This record gives sequence, structure tokens and C-alpha cells, in this order.
Amino acid sequence: MDTKTSLKDFVALLRQTRLNKGLFATGIFLTLIGTIGSLIVPLLTQSFIDGYDSELFSNGLIALIIVVFVLSAALDGVAYYILARIGQTIILRLRERVWEKFLKLPIRYFDQTKSGESVSRVVNDTAIIKDLITSHFPQLISGIISVIGAVVILFVLDWRMSMIMFIAVPVSIVIILPLGRKMSRISRALQDETAAFTGVIQETLSEMRLVKSFNGEAFERNKGQRGIRSLYGYGMKEATINAFLSPIMSTVMMFVIILIIAYGGVRVAEGTLSMGTMVAFLLYLFQIIMPMTMFAMFFTEYNKALGATERIIGILDKEEEDEDESVSGEVIDFNTLTFEDVAFGYEPSKEILHRISLTASNGQKVAFVGPSGSGKSTIFALIERYYDIDAGSIAVDGTDIRNIPLSTLRRQIGYVAQESAIISGTIRDNITYGLGEDEYTDADVDLAVRRSYSHEFIEMLDQGLDTEVGERGIKLSGGQRQRIGIARAFLKDPKLLMLDEATASLDSRSEKFVQEALDDLMQGRTVLVIAHRLSTIINSDRIFFLDNGHITGEGTHHELMENHAMYRIFTEQQFG
Repeated sequence: MDTKTSLKDFVALLRQTRLNKGLFATGIFLTLIGTIGSLIVPLLTQSFIDGYDSELFSNGLIALIIVVFVLSAALDGVAYYILARIGQTIILRLRERVWEKFLKLPIRYFDQTKSGESVSRVVNDTAIIKDLITSHFPQLISGIISVIGAVVILFVLDWRMSMIMFIAVPVSIVIILPLGRKMSRISRALQDETAAFTGVIQETLSEMRLVKSFNGEAFERNKGQRGIRSLYGYGMKEATINAFLSPIMSTVMMFVIILIIAYGGVRVAEGTLSMGTMVAFLLYLFQIIMPMTMFAMFFTEYNKALGATERIIGILDKEEEDEDESVSGEVIDFNTLTFEDVAFGYEPSKEILHRISLTASNGQKVAFVGPSGSGKSTIFALIERYYDIDAGSIAVDGTDIRNIPLSTLRRQIGYVAQESAIISGTIRDNITYGLGEDEYTDADVDLAVRRSYSHEFIEMLDQGLDTEVGERGIKLSGGQRQRIGIARAFLKDPKLLMLDEATASLDSRSEKFVQEALDDLMQGRTVLVIAHRLSTIINSDRIFFLDNGHITGEGTHHELMENHAMYRIFTEQQFG
């Protein structure tokens, strides 16, 4: 599929990075000065060979040639550094913008997009744009000036010989344009395939224990090889085009050089052309040939950059989570949480929750029970506003949660999942995650550690709270990760606590510690609990039974045992 992105879109994206136009212009200007210097060298060489001014020659024409050459090279070096700095600044700001955008995107985006593809956008696509700005674009400007300057000087030197060069122009255009268009399509496809392959690799590496445990090496080997071979195929298509392009262009240019040497040799023999002019002519010809081959490469890289621009703009234009900071109120009490006729589906045509209505009040423990897939975890996701409901309303103290700033809403919610999420870093980093340094003290952290019973194992570690936990907390046991998650919730001190089967995957000893910590954490808060183990929610103030997205029963444990057949079956299956 051809990209719909234009040069205008590319420039608009660069403007968003607050490009230093003055510094960029300086880099281009120095590039032009260096190019002009390189155009002077052949003329000085002509004077040197023809010996037009022996006095000038004796006084240092060679030194002048060297000075011009060295100065030109030095200016090119300074220009390269300036443009490289600009390019690095552009990629810095682009990556910052894309990364910040990712953090503002709703959960639905991450449900639909592999993390590896997003990583590729931040790393690979921005690098392509940087390369175009810092390397290929300056080469294009320098090449254009070099070609124009060389052509003008050549016509001044000898217009008859200059006309021979134009034999190559139509031939080059006929070759470069169709191959360039095909190359751009292949390059964009290669970018997409690279992003997809990055996603597959990252997913596999992050779940290597699953791969090893279920002997999935053969499956992953085949999946990886398919991606690798697909990348190889696109790479070979690029190589094939380059294999045609380079030799053909070289042959055309060599043919032109041979014609000029032959014709120029005849002119020199006749005395109508000096040897110095002949040498200068060849030097200028090489200054034309080199940029001409580079133009084809620029066309390919330019189309790559347009493809990268399209993808980055596509991310930056995505709808963000609705963070309405204009709504007043930094604290909400969560005295009452109300669902009224709430309907929701992850897909428009497939409703998950059907007209759910319920109320949870401050100090209450409200439990949700039901078969897997009945919508229990979806209710928690809607309270956090990971997704917005399709119908009805969810309100806190009478205010629709869609009218409460997300940061304010989520600041008052503590969530402990079946497996607490752990980031790489230290235990302290994980307990204080999401809080500013002014929001807690070391004493608060120590208290959270003790109340969560985490001190029981932290004190046995050499580094204590500063112990590195590894990627996703791999160095910790399941019970230890859960207690760190509970310590995090203690430190956050939320008004609403949501527990999603928080002890379901623990051994009996770990469950004892975690359950005691949870009982302490639940005091004085509104508590919502999802549990398959009914023993953990028998004493709940209210129990809602969900089945296929409907609330089919509500009440206390004893009321549901008397009035709800499915709940009674659930209980008898667990307790006999």
C-alpha cells in the first residue's frame, strides 16, 4: 500500500520537534561553502597543469590548492557535526513525544497492538527520520549545488564537451524512477515486517519460562524463522534492485567518461583544448557522477522517512484518555460507588455486561462471584476507566466518573491483582511506584512493609529494600510479589480497594501472610473483591453473582444460599 503521507506532513512533524532553524541553516550554509570549495579545486588544478601563471605557481599555487582542499574538508566536518546534533535533537524530541503519547493512550490501544511494534515505532522509525535529516538531506543539498556548479563551470570551459554529459540524463531518469518507486514500496513493507517481527521476538523472550516449561522451542523456532526469512526476503528484494541500479548507473557514467576522454583526447591532439582543461573537465565530471548515484539512494530513504512519518503521525493522532483537568477537586471520598444500568462490550457487536446496577458504600466489603468470563474483572476495568461504558453510568458520590479527572479518580483506587505487577528495579522502587518523593517518607515505606508482612522476607535480604527484583520480579516468589503489591497499596492509602483473586495462586503459608495483610488493608475502606474461593468472601456485606454479564443474584452469603441455586452449587462444590 502506497503511503499517503506527503512532504508537507513530514515538515509538519519536524516543526513539532522545535527544530533550531538557525543552527540548521548554519549547517547547510557550511555544507554549501565546503561544496563551493571543492568546485574551486579543479580550476586551480587546471592553472597548475597549464602553467598559465608561472609566478603564481612558483609563489605557492600548490599550497593554495592544499589550503582550499583542507578548508573545504574542515567546513564539511563542522557542518556534519552541526547537522548530526540537529538530527539527534530531532530524534530525542520525537521519541519523547511518541513515548509520552503511549503513556496517554487508552488500554484498548495496547489490547490491539503488540508491544514490540510500539517499540519499533519509538526506536526504528524515528531513527529513519533522523538519518534523512542528518545524512541524506545534507548530501542532497551538497550534491545539487555540486552538480549545478560543475555543470555551469563545464559549459564555461567547453560547451561542446559538456553536451556529451547530457546523454546520461534521460537514461538515468528512465532507470532511477521506476526502480526508485519499487524500492520505496519494498522499504515500507520491510518497516512493517520489522515492527511485526520485533513484536513476536519481544513476546517470546518475555515468556521464555512458558516456552521452556511446555517444550515450545520447536514452535517458537519455526515462528521466528518465518519472520527472519520474511525479513530476508525483503532484504534480498532491496539488494536485487541495488544490484541492478548500481552497475547500470556505473556503466552509463563510465560510457560518458570514455566518450569525453576520447573526444577530449582528439581536441587536445588538435590543440583546441588544453591538457589542464581536460583534467579539470574530468574532475568536475566526477563531482557530477557521485551525487547522481546518491540521488537514487536519497529517493529510497526519503520514501522510507515518509513511511515512518505516516506511522508516527498515526500514533500521535490517536485519541488519548480523556483527562479533563478543568474539573475541580483533587480529592474524592468514595462514600458511595454506584453502577446504574451499565452496558459494555469490548467490541460494538459483542456486549459483555448487560444493564448492571449495584451500589457499594464506604466501609463495606462487596464481593463478585460467578463463572469465568462472566464479567467480574470487566467491572474493575470500568471503575478504573480503562474503558468507557457504552450505556448507563458509573458514579462516585453522585458524580459520573467521566467527569472526574483520571489522575484524581485513580489516585483514590488501590488494586491488588491475582499476580501483582512488578517492574525491574528495587523493592523500594516497586512499593513507591507512581508516587512523588514528596508524597511519602521512609517511615511511611517501613510502615507499609510491616503492615503487608513484607518485612518477613525483606529483612533476610542483604540489600533489604534496595534489593534488585529482576525483570517482572523474577527473583521473587509469588507470595513475595503479592506482599509487595499490598505494600504498594498500603502506601497509596486509597479510598477504594479492589482485590482481584489476590490469594488464588498462593501456597497455604503465603496465603496466610497475604490474607492477614489484606484484612488489615481493608479496614476503613470501600472494598470490592473478586474471588473463586468462597471462604474469602463469606463475611462480605454484599455478594453479587454474575452469569454471562448479568447480575442474577445479590445478598449476603446466607441469603444467596437460600435463594440462589447457582451460588448454592458453587458453595457445595467447594465445601461439600
